[in-house]
Amino acid sequence: MAKLPEYIGPAAFGIKMGVIVPGMDLVSEIVACIKRCADDGLVDDGDVVCITESVVARAQNNFVTLDQIACEITQKLQLQPSSSVGVVFPILSRNRFALILKAIARAVPEGKVVVQLSWPTDEVGNQALPEDVAAELGKSHYDVITEAELDGRSLLHPVTKVDYIQLYRETIESEGTAAEIILANDPTAIAAYSLDGVIVADVHGREQTRAALSRVVSNLVTLADLCSDRNQEAWSEWGLLGSNMSAGDKLKLAPHSSTEFCAAVQSKVSEAANKQVEVIVYGDGAYKDPSTGIYELADPLPVFGATSGFDGVMREGIKYKYIADLGYEAGKTSAQIEAELKELMEKGYQQTDNTTEGTTPRRLADVIASLADLVSGSADAGTPLVLVKGFLSPEKDQG
Repeated sequence: MAKLPEYIGPAAFGIKMGVIVPGMDLVSEIVACIKRCADDGLVDDGDVVCITESVVARAQNNFVTLDQIACEITQKLQLQPSSSVGVVFPILSRNRFALILKAIARAVPEGKVVVQLSWPTDEVGNQALPEDVAAELGKSHYDVITEAELDGRSLLHPVTKVDYIQLYRETIESEGTAAEIILANDPTAIAAYSLDGVIVADVHGREQTRAALSRVVSNLVTLADLCSDRNQEAWSEWGLLGSNMSAGDKLKLAPHSSTEFCAAVQSKVSEAANKQVEVIVYGDGAYKDPSTGIYELADPLPVFGATSGFDGVMREGIKYKYIADLGYEAGKTSAQIEAELKELMEKGYQQTDNTTEGTTPRRLADVIASLADLVSGSADAGTPLVLVKGFLSPEKDQG
């Protein structure tokens, strides 16, 4: 395969790999793939090697059982089998939260779990309540809505066609635990119930939710506080955040030590292929689906780890089309406009300059991680490794 021609701009290529299983030397597998790409002329200095967090965690054998989670919840919240536990602002997801909820219920098999959902959607845009229902009930944003008030109404998610209130109730009751589900946007609404402990379950707003609840609840943890002990065989800096359903009543945690993993891949690629690349372990892309309104970022962040070349690096620049329009309006030729653009890029600019109008600075690692997630997807592409080209030059990749 020939080297890509110079007229090709930024690009991303999904790289096929075999099945990754626990205990596999994933660094060596990745390096072998990149070496093959380099031999085919596809790798340049400044390229970015992206690996999905899923296979990193699997290679680390980073799995926990529901019993292990239930045991840790019992210990950290000092619960008894008959205790009552509150769960505030979980996202609506069979993959991301249903098994966590099952473990919470398992921790109090003779007790009760009270789940508080936000409405009309969870924090990532999954619909808990059709928009017209609250209006029909005469409810304002901070009112509490009970299951009894929703009786007889269709609450199917518009995309998955799942009634998550029913699903979450059945999940709790499958453990023999009593269940109550309310919808309320004020996190302190849960304090009206006689609870022995509370679990803050939202992903991105967890610290704000914890701060609000700590004024009215003394015994609480977040999902990030569970399964985060690095002395355990399976753990993650993000705790249960970023975990996914696995086989056999187990959850796959987000990978741990991802930055160290990236550094190891970078070093081995340099040795094997003589190329200076940057490396990212990526999760969900940070984008919002315009057709469903769902914010796809169910992971705590798009980048679980990255090499140091991304430290402080933002994606920003001049507004190419704005400068082109200005030049054309002034009667300049295409060649003159291109020369002006080149001069602007070479001499530098402030982000407040008019030349950058309309360009919002973003962390470059987040942009590339989101691109990699779109390329690899979560279905059957079979490309957990993505090679991204054209965002970093050898001169710029050190930040």
